[in-house]
Amino acid sequence: MNNIKYPILVIDDEESIRRLLEKELGNTNREIFTAANAAEALEMVHRRWFDVVVMDLLLPDSSDLDLLIKVRESSPGTEVVMITGHGDIDSAVEAMKLGACDFIPKPFNLDRLDLIVEKAHQRARLFRDNLRLRHNSGFDRGPTKFIGNSKGVRNIHYLVDKVAPANIPVLITGESGVGKDVVAHAIHDRSPRCDNPLIIKNCASLQKELARSELFGHTKGSFTGATQSQEGLMSYAHESTLFLDEIGELSLGVQASLLRVLETQRYRRLGEKEERQVDIRFLFATNRNLAEEVQAGRFNEAFFHRINAFNIHIPTLKDRKEDLPLLVDYFLTALSPDGGTYRMVQKAMDCMLNYEWPGNVRELRNVIERSIILSENGIITERCLPLELVESAGSSEASITLESVEKQHILKILNFYDGNRSKTADALGISRKTLYRKMKDYWES
Repeated sequence: MNNIKYPILVIDDEESIRRLLEKELGNTNREIFTAANAAEALEMVHRRWFDVVVMDLLLPDSSDLDLLIKVRESSPGTEVVMITGHGDIDSAVEAMKLGACDFIPKPFNLDRLDLIVEKAHQRARLFRDNLRLRHNSGFDRGPTKFIGNSKGVRNIHYLVDKVAPANIPVLITGESGVGKDVVAHAIHDRSPRCDNPLIIKNCASLQKELARSELFGHTKGSFTGATQSQEGLMSYAHESTLFLDEIGELSLGVQASLLRVLETQRYRRLGEKEERQVDIRFLFATNRNLAEEVQAGRFNEAFFHRINAFNIHIPTLKDRKEDLPLLVDYFLTALSPDGGTYRMVQKAMDCMLNYEWPGNVRELRNVIERSIILSENGIITERCLPLELVESAGSSEASITLESVEKQHILKILNFYDGNRSKTADALGISRKTLYRKMKDYWES
């Protein structure tokens, strides 16, 4: 990630070696930490993530390869480079079998060591990137832009642009299906952490008894079935963004643990005494009224106030129907299975505009996907729409048409800019000539 130094830990009982490596390995991309013995090193490894550990094979308080085994067990993604004496080649080979990525004999060549460390760093980054990709493999990336030009959507874009560069937590609220995940992606994509993938977790999918383990990780033997140490989401999201959807589903105990991470950027794996340091930007989403949940005793009050530092509320689709034609056009293109062109007739669009959309944008996407399958020669009629949608729209007392929605929207923008037609045309994304024509059609006909 840009402007972030990756950490290296040098372990050697000789102060001269530690000083030499601190000086020679350090550069604008690396931050060098040092430890004089195994106990000090292990404490540091437990406290924070290191991409690379460079360690002497022989340490006064560690026998054989005991420290290597503990480092690899505590932090599987950390790459270890061994420094060996001339008579320790057999031990170095054994170290490679136990997980060390390379070794270099004394007296070592500093240029070669620098190259080995850089390759080790690339391996560590690849390990973490693969973990992130595997974790996110089940999530549909979806649209990267929040589609629409209504006042509510313009306000969302404004808030996203303002908060994206900051490092504060964001709470995204709104009904199911309104696009909370799209806003989370937009915040991450416009943030300084965008080089790393957004880590996503729907808290409703967490098993209550395993929630802590999946979020924070665990050590071998920390509970029944923990046959090996495992990293959690906190580790995957280090130096990136963690998006926790359906945050209201977490237990009060886990909420309290997350509150501590938010306040200190530290967490503890299950079965581990030492806390680890991380650098995570948190995004949260919920379709619940968390203030009411707090009053009912189902949500941690301190946690609520912490995550609600910056709130972005997403309106329902029925409250921004002027955006519906744009959304329809977007999905007709994005969901086209063959890259073909699909068009919706006016009667079908009128049905869409008169429908209440209880499932919001998610429901709209499903309807468009179905309509494309049922279309004839790329034409979508009302016969392609679900029966309940057509019947509901037909029974609506106040019929809405595309023209009436467009007319109301133009009038809103005109009023906002106090009748200034140039600014109105710019805001609508059309030319002044087109605006004058539409005003003539709608108001002078």
